[in-house]
Amino acid sequence: TTTTTGTSGPSTGSHTTTITTTTYIPSSSTSTVSTTLSAPTESASTVTVTTSGITETVPTTEATTSGPTPSRSTPRSTTRAPETPTHEISTTGPASPSTGSESTTITTTTIGLSSSMSTASTSVSLPSVSTSPVSVTTSGTTPTLSFTSTSGTTSRNFTTITSTTTTISEVFSTGSTSTSGPTATSSAVTVSGGESWWICNCTNAICIEDNIIQVVPVICNPPPKPTCVNGLSPVPVIDEDGCCWHWECDCYCTGWGDPHYMTFDGHYYSYQGNCTYVLVEEINKKVDNFGIYIDNYHCDTRDVVSCPRTLIVRHETQEVRMATVQPNTLQVEVTVNKQPVALPYKKFGVSIYESGINRVLEIPELKMNVTYNGLSFSIRMPYSLFGNNTHGQCGVCNNNTADDCMLPNGNIAENCETMADHWQVDDPSKPQCSPGLHPTKAPSTTPPQSCKESSICKLLLGSVFEPCHNFVRPEKYYAACIFDSCVLPNLDLECSSLQIYAATCADQGVCIDWRSHTNGVCSYKCPSNKEYRACGPIKETTCKSSQQNETSTKYVEGCFCANGTMLYDAGVDVCVKTCGCVGVDKIPREFGEKFTVDCQDCICLEGGNGIVCQPHVCAKQDKPSCDGEGFYEVNVVNSEDPCCPIVSCKCNASLCTAKAPKCTLGFEVQSYIPSGQCCPVYRCVPKRVCVHQNAEFLPNSSVFVDKCQNCFCTSAVNVSTQLNIISCEHIPCNTHCKPGYELRPVKGECCGSCVQTKCVIHTANNSDLILSPGEFKNDPYNNCTIYSCSSIRNQFISSTSEITCPAFNEENCKPGTIAFLPNGCCKTCAPLDSSTPCSVRERKDFIVYKGCRSVDRVLLTECEGTCGTFSLYSAEANSMEHSCSCCRESKTSLRRAELKCPNGRSISHEYVYVENCSCQNTECGNSKSSESQSMEENDRASTLNRIKRAISLTSK
Repeated sequence: TTTTTGTSGPSTGSHTTTITTTTYIPSSSTSTVSTTLSAPTESASTVTVTTSGITETVPTTEATTSGPTPSRSTPRSTTRAPETPTHEISTTGPASPSTGSESTTITTTTIGLSSSMSTASTSVSLPSVSTSPVSVTTSGTTPTLSFTSTSGTTSRNFTTITSTTTTISEVFSTGSTSTSGPTATSSAVTVSGGESWWICNCTNAICIEDNIIQVVPVICNPPPKPTCVNGLSPVPVIDEDGCCWHWECDCYCTGWGDPHYMTFDGHYYSYQGNCTYVLVEEINKKVDNFGIYIDNYHCDTRDVVSCPRTLIVRHETQEVRMATVQPNTLQVEVTVNKQPVALPYKKFGVSIYESGINRVLEIPELKMNVTYNGLSFSIRMPYSLFGNNTHGQCGVCNNNTADDCMLPNGNIAENCETMADHWQVDDPSKPQCSPGLHPTKAPSTTPPQSCKESSICKLLLGSVFEPCHNFVRPEKYYAACIFDSCVLPNLDLECSSLQIYAATCADQGVCIDWRSHTNGVCSYKCPSNKEYRACGPIKETTCKSSQQNETSTKYVEGCFCANGTMLYDAGVDVCVKTCGCVGVDKIPREFGEKFTVDCQDCICLEGGNGIVCQPHVCAKQDKPSCDGEGFYEVNVVNSEDPCCPIVSCKCNASLCTAKAPKCTLGFEVQSYIPSGQCCPVYRCVPKRVCVHQNAEFLPNSSVFVDKCQNCFCTSAVNVSTQLNIISCEHIPCNTHCKPGYELRPVKGECCGSCVQTKCVIHTANNSDLILSPGEFKNDPYNNCTIYSCSSIRNQFISSTSEITCPAFNEENCKPGTIAFLPNGCCKTCAPLDSSTPCSVRERKDFIVYKGCRSVDRVLLTECEGTCGTFSLYSAEANSMEHSCSCCRESKTSLRRAELKCPNGRSISHEYVYVENCSCQNTECGNSKSSESQSMEENDRASTLNRIKRAISLTSK
């Protein structure tokens, strides 16, 4: 716009303005450009400009070109006719009446594109008396957009067709004319020849010379849609001049599972490192301290595969960490410069918020978007800012997969698994990781051949995800899913492949509700106040944003407020039915509602901050006096008004000066607090116990005084000592001893003990015999049994002896001669004259051996009879000759019998059984003298004593 303002006083002069309008039309089309100028008249008050065959009359201050009003909406891929933008050129005359002449030149030039037609016609009427600004406006529509990418730029082919220049001269007469503009001032805008500038709506003004301005409107044709090698749809991007647009392929990198990567250009690989690595850094540093990094860890017990744990984004002065709270979950916490932050967060050009299950980081200045949910991440960056200028595990963003496996030194690795190792960074929290140490062999990413195909992974190729197959191919995600299900079958990591594929589809505008088809394996649980949606909005509508129209065609899965409720605010996770107020207590309030929170009386008001609070006013109360010892003031919660505590006096015994006394044995300290006081009063009172030798005994408990007395503590109290009385009695002694025992005193004992002094013998008829050591006694019922007692080393030993009598047959006795031998057991008699031949005689009798006796009588045999025995005098020898023979056994055998012992034990005894008897010669002894015979007869009276001594010797 060129404006000339005259002087404030009357003057005469002339002014010339030249206007050049250039319109672009196809070079091969027919165009007609005409300019019609009407002569000035005194009543003329308008300037008419006609373009494209449409004429419109406007006020003198404005000339308008017909056409729709331009708007900066998102360019679409559909084709529409180009329209001419609007421009304005005005000339303002002097502010006070003046005379002079003005010359205006309008030049219209038509320049065209190869495939369009246009017709331009301009008609101008100039005023005759007053000087008014002359405006020429050309209106049209040019698409605009705020994205950038790589291919399909709109072509511009400019060719000048016609140029017409018209000069108009006018002489101003003296008169009173009013014009808009300042008075008594003179100003001018001077532009040198050859310079150009954008005046509005994609119209370029070029200064030719001498106030000649060329106006060049830009007309765009939609470019052809290219193909992105990453399989995603290209995005339309506005050119730098803000008029035309072109297609570009965004830089889009993802990672998921254990982990699998998809580079910016769509190259798929898996990598199992457990260190911290560079995902994205600039090759040529343009952004201060910019980079995106991933912290991986081994997520299986065998330390074979890895999972993402923390996504790190650095931008200028901030380092943002989005870390998984628990392994293999969607719980993520966000820290900025190592400090936890609440979402949404916005500071220093970085914005972080929640979107469904994701945490989203955006840097509007870089048009960059990063998402992370604990199992997967995605990075979206504009090609216009980062094209051909990225390296790291996400590769180079240039729509070419050939250089995606670039190493830090610029070389290309054989595979991206090897490349990924070289992007390790130094992490103090992982001392086991040392940048520069790389494996010599790439890790295997092929699942075992014996692995069974997962039914979860089949969903990717089936009908559930079929609507997305034409937008994003599922094969690479399916391969990653199979790998995860085989290597880590118990972690359900195959869900991450389905999740990232569904997220990529949602980014392309295709929403898939897939979790309900996994039989609960990949289910997502929401809080009780929210519900799961697979196709939720990227930014949920809130009470604070409810008036905004959400036009995004992209979706995100997550937990959202149920139907009929709305999220109160992005930073307040509370679902409300009506948009009122939500305070720090997270309780929804309606407008006008009064409430008390944190001892503030509040009211929910519409507008402003919503909640207005004032300190809670407490009712006046009488303050008690706490002057007594041990008392102090304390605030007690008032159940009726928790914000207004009640002042009361509380007792603290530690503030008391009196100390408890030390009591003697049998007494204890007793304290009591007098009414109205805090500190206790002490005294010693009896414990109602007995005391003996510095020990206390409870009533009815035993008290040891000495071992000869039984003492116990009674409940009786000694009036003088106030202690319980100890009662004692002598220990009762046993004065009766069993037969054979006598009571003897024991040294150091209160009572004597029974000591054995005689043998106690139990006879066969269950009677007892008491024998002193060395004493013999016949069984009262059997003279053939003799009992004896002996003492050996203070041990009393009793013996039982059985006398065995020789065979006795009363038939062989002379009548009246039968008598007992002196032992009182065996019989004897005078035999008959007739001799009995030597033969075996049988009898039954008991066998007694070593105190053991046969149970029954045993058949015994013996030899009995008369053999030839004589004594003859030999005159030749002058002595007696003897011939002796005796009846004795000629054949015997051994037999056994069972004997019963006094201790109850049974033994087997072997004895001699005589089978045959015969007379056998034997040596005759010398005859005894008469003196010996006499002595033998005298000793018959003591036969019993000799037998006893023999028995005694036998026992020993």
